[in-house]
Amino acid sequence: MHQEFSVCQVEDYSFVDLDSEYSFIGRTDEEKSLVCITSEIPPNVIQRDDGWKALRIQGVLEFSLIGILSKIAAILADHSIPIFAVSTYNTDYLLTKKENYEKVIKALKNAGYKIIE
Repeated sequence: MHQEFSVCQVEDYSFVDLDSEYSFIGRTDEEKSLVCITSEIPPNVIQRDDGWKALRIQGVLEFSLIGILSKIAAILADHSIPIFAVSTYNTDYLLTKKENYEKVIKALKNAGYKIIE
C-alpha cells in the first residue's frame, strides 16, 4: 500500500467517505475513531496523527488461527518499532509511522516473512 494514512478522532461519521478504498471506523462509549487515507480526512476531525504507512497481512485469515498478529507484533516490538493494528473480517492491517516503514520491512524479511509490494 503506497498511500499515507492518518489516525483520527472525529465528532461523527457524517463526512467520512465510506466508499473510499480504505477507511476503518471504530466507536466506543467514549470516542469515534477513523483511520483513513490522509488526503481524505473529513472536516470534522477533533484530533489527528498523520504519517502512517500500512501493510496488509496477505490472504484471508480464519478466525480459528491463533497468534498471527501477535507474532508479527512481537518481532516489531523486539526492534522497538511501534504499530497500530486494524482488523477486518478477512485479515489484519499493520500501520507504522512512515519513518519506520523500511525497518518494518527489513525486520519481517529477516524473520522469514515474504513481503509483496
